[in-house]
Amino acid sequence: LFLGTSLTLMSNHWLMAWMGLEINTLAIIPMMTYPNNMRNTESAIKYFLMQATASMIIMFAIIYNAWMTNQWTLFQVSNEWATTIMTLALAMKLGLAPFHFWVPEVTQGIPLTSGMILLTWQKIAPTSILYQISPSLNMNLLVLLAVSSALLGGWGGLNQTHLRKILAYSSIAHMGWMTVIVSIDPSLTILNLLIYIAATMAMFLCLNFTSTTKINALSNLWNKSTPMTITMMIILLSLGGLPPLTGFMPKWLILQELIVYNNIATAMLLALSALLNLFFYMRIIYTSTLTMFPSNNTSKFQWFYTSPKSTSLIPSMTIISAMLLP
Repeated sequence: LFLGTSLTLMSNHWLMAWMGLEINTLAIIPMMTYPNNMRNTESAIKYFLMQATASMIIMFAIIYNAWMTNQWTLFQVSNEWATTIMTLALAMKLGLAPFHFWVPEVTQGIPLTSGMILLTWQKIAPTSILYQISPSLNMNLLVLLAVSSALLGGWGGLNQTHLRKILAYSSIAHMGWMTVIVSIDPSLTILNLLIYIAATMAMFLCLNFTSTTKINALSNLWNKSTPMTITMMIILLSLGGLPPLTGFMPKWLILQELIVYNNIATAMLLALSALLNLFFYMRIIYTSTLTMFPSNNTSKFQWFYTSPKSTSLIPSMTIISAMLLP
């Protein structure tokens, strides 16, 4: 997994970058199917089919570009058709709308740790390719993909009760924010990606520590671990992009850049879509914190045994995902 991403990040030749993406895809599949059951296997097959299709389309774009321009360098994708095909294939790999349907399904069917890797580490390699070919990308196509991802990521999460699906839709929305700015200011895409990875990792580590996968299980979380409840509340607000938390920084800078470049309609749609995300984060927070004692809580109490899991990552990830803005 590490080798695949490193290969894509360091390569200057299209075939090497493509090889890195392939290694990445193949490496995560055993991790997805580790506790071997039907749900995990089904999710792994769905993931593999989508990624393999996207890889083939990328290979087609690479060969077409090489045929038209006579070179294999990563930075020079001067052919318009090759660029468009490449963008759509990378959108499939990243789970941007309208190719987003696999993301919630796959994330829901696999364990929390594999879900965390899928929604964080697996985004690095395709985003790095987008970053490197950003000068030749079609702005209109990027805006269309980004706005539809942000809106669908917000709408899709509204009627979900599974936390993994909610985080998957949140991932789709964040990917939209990253895509919209990639041809204007690519460094902001990297900043957004790093902050998104920190917050999502922190959230998954908290869920893994408390063995929680559904919203209704959160209503007793204060009884299991009160600090964890507060931690999750802060991380969710940061993911939603509320100042003064870290998650506000990339959104603020992206909206500022879009307004500078006169994309006011796009900025407005993105800002409104962020409210949809905040709504379903607030619903999780409501369930986990506002039903604490002495309020009435109709949920059944569950027996809870804390296994001695390592938690050293949780505090550091929480600090990164909440306190970078000041």
